[in-house]
Amino acid sequence: MNQPTQPSVLDLAKMIDHSLLHPTMTDAQLDAGCALAARYDVATVCVKPYYVPRAAELLNGTNVLVCSVISFPHGNSHTSIKILETELAIREGAKEIDMVANAGRLLGGDLDYVASDIKAVNDACVARGAILKVIFENDYLQDSHILQLCKICSDIGVAFVKTSTGYGFVKQVNGDYNYKGATDTHLKLMRANCPAQIQIKAAGGVRSLDDLLKVRALGVTRIGATATEAMLNDAVKRGFPGPIPAGINPTRNASTPAPGY
Repeated sequence: MNQPTQPSVLDLAKMIDHSLLHPTMTDAQLDAGCALAARYDVATVCVKPYYVPRAAELLNGTNVLVCSVISFPHGNSHTSIKILETELAIREGAKEIDMVANAGRLLGGDLDYVASDIKAVNDACVARGAILKVIFENDYLQDSHILQLCKICSDIGVAFVKTSTGYGFVKQVNGDYNYKGATDTHLKLMRANCPAQIQIKAAGGVRSLDDLLKVRALGVTRIGATATEAMLNDAVKRGFPGPIPAGINPTRNASTPAPGY
């Protein structure tokens, strides 16, 4: 996917789903996150399902859409529950849905189940004018599983495939739990094995402007991020061209990013 080497600040803003998903976030923090998303004119604010109505209210009249996660972060709900959750989120104002694929069924080789699960949610989105992003949670998978998900999502025709939830913690050799998130290797693999019309979302570990530019060069068109303010302020300070969202003030100290991605 060829992209200009010097995007505008607004181009970069419209690559960002501002993530407000940490389980401890209060409604006051979520409100502040929506205000920041509106000020920086990002693509969406990605929120917990219960908060969708409030986010839609706060962002009404802006160019920022509401994205809701469903069956998050583990993807293990019944398909029927995923459909109901999707339908409710869209009814309450979500225009984009990020669902988590069922990793256990994928790893167990039940590809028909995985495909049926994704297709049912995608059908619910398409019927209601929303788009679907399918989260692979690559930290749990081998390359062969990623390729299987790419084929499933390509056959179904989802809008986006996405690397991670940002919460796919894997036990390390030292006993700690951590995750890699969006790696260059996995992003290249996903881009090479999905048709051009399926976009790629990188989530987990994209925390700076340089990170954003790096994944963009790999064909990523959307990221999940909490460091939105710092990234876009840096773009202005480094002289990236306009248009620049009117709410950006690079002289203001960036607030501490919300916990998460």
